[in-house]
Amino acid sequence: MPVITPFSSDDQTRLQAALDEVVVDGATPGGVVITGTLDGPRRTLTAGVIAPEAGDAAPNETTTYDIASLTKIVATWPLVGRAVADGLLDLDAPVRDVLPAMTGEAPSGQATIRQLLAHTSGLRASTRLDHYRGADRPLYELLCREPLEDVPGRHRYINRGFILLGLALAHVHGQPLDVLAANMWREMGMGGTLYGPVGRGPTVAPTEQRLLGAPRIWGSVHDENAAQLGGVAGHAGAFSASADLATYAEFLLAAYRQDEGALGDWLRAGLTPHAPIEPGLDRGLGWILAPGGIAYHHGWTGTSLYLAPETGRYTVICTNAVYSGTARTRIAPLRALALKTISTV
Repeated sequence: MPVITPFSSDDQTRLQAALDEVVVDGATPGGVVITGTLDGPRRTLTAGVIAPEAGDAAPNETTTYDIASLTKIVATWPLVGRAVADGLLDLDAPVRDVLPAMTGEAPSGQATIRQLLAHTSGLRASTRLDHYRGADRPLYELLCREPLEDVPGRHRYINRGFILLGLALAHVHGQPLDVLAANMWREMGMGGTLYGPVGRGPTVAPTEQRLLGAPRIWGSVHDENAAQLGGVAGHAGAFSASADLATYAEFLLAAYRQDEGALGDWLRAGLTPHAPIEPGLDRGLGWILAPGGIAYHHGWTGTSLYLAPETGRYTVICTNAVYSGTARTRIAPLRALALKTISTV
């Protein structure tokens, strides 16, 4: 069994400096970074404020953030793993088989659960659920009847695949996705993680002001397609705190270290490359895979989660960088350093 490798004091110093820098540069009002191992103490780094609307309070490990696409790997991915282990889903079966019955051609419904998880389904990459507003058919059927945009097998990041996975999970369990996720998070000790809305308040990080003069999005889901679904979707919609994401990371790493167990097996399956994204990066089931056995995922709003199962390390980033623009570019230096740090032993 590989030795668990803690982060060094130099690692912490560099991460703190990078977090401070993105705040000073105006990339985000503030943020939290947690580093830790599955059997060791956590180290929490903070900078800035939650947001001007929330006063002058600094963010901390309990500050609530819209985690955006981290929903994919914090809600949908583990729930799919449980459903597979329970025999409710087959990774290589078409998704239409685990949705309410529909007749006729459904090209996108032929995508398998595996392809949806690995973003290799060939479904349409652009997602505009508002185009279906007022339609006379349920969303799952509308999505399944769409023509494919690409030949299955090539990697393209596709939100609608995880939307379908969320709908499939609700159908096979006979329970809403938010209820399924809440029960799972409770079992994992993640009491501060939930689907929104969460309400405005000084402990909740606001996100974007889309229209000049309009209220800033605060406590409601930032993702427009998740909003179309009432804030509950397989691809986005969850809110969490950095402490809960650290708990989740520890839960996954502990399961990985066990000799047997469904969750550990599921994480190992997630770490299997399914398609290249770019040189040096592959897509597993849900996760992005980097050299050294690193798995990670980002959220559009400015959140990230990194796992190093072989060394037992993890890093959590929670910011509301979308507050100031496109988070992807504005906090790129912090994310790059986090990946480099967790990859270096």
